[in-house]
Amino acid sequence: MSIELWLAFVAASAVVLIVPGPTVFTVVSYSIAQGRRASLPVVAGVALGDATAVTVSVLGLGALLATSAFVFAVIKLAGGLYLLYLGIRLLRAGAASRDVAAQATPDSRRRLFLNTYLVTALNPQSIIFFVAFLPQFVNRGADVAQQLWLLALTFVVMATMNATMYSTFAAAANRLLNSPQAQRRLNLAGGCLLVAAALWVLFARHSS
Repeated sequence: MSIELWLAFVAASAVVLIVPGPTVFTVVSYSIAQGRRASLPVVAGVALGDATAVTVSVLGLGALLATSAFVFAVIKLAGGLYLLYLGIRLLRAGAASRDVAAQATPDSRRRLFLNTYLVTALNPQSIIFFVAFLPQFVNRGADVAQQLWLLALTFVVMATMNATMYSTFAAAANRLLNSPQAQRRLNLAGGCLLVAAALWVLFARHSS
């Protein structure tokens, strides 16, 4: 693979990553609701989730999702419902009374990591996207598998950096609005983002 081809992939991936999707909504929601303590687990969840999605894509699951409407619908439904569950949890926390909100125990870092990982990994659109996207930047005259893994690693690193950026900015909003009343508003805002992302995942049309 030439350096020019790799740089073209980096540029294209940067454009794809900047556009917010379910993963970014999850990162932003947790970061504005729980501040800097959420940054490490949610970024780690994104990294492992994207690594999982791109790995199963390279190993062939993406081809199955592209040809089997049933498998695609099942995975899409599972991911969308899980995202909806997370959004409702945040909305309930934001709708609680001031006293309850002030005494609420924040989610553990393990739970933050697991939730973000599942949202990222349970996104069939991402898996199919990788199947369609990665081969466009492969030189078929060289070792194809080696190039695919290089592109996959590059994308995961870039996705991790992108999640870190979004989380940092969102956590800054948490630090500026640290009163119990502001925390309730942040929970409500984060819950609305997650519910919107869930509805997007559940009802977005898939072009085969």
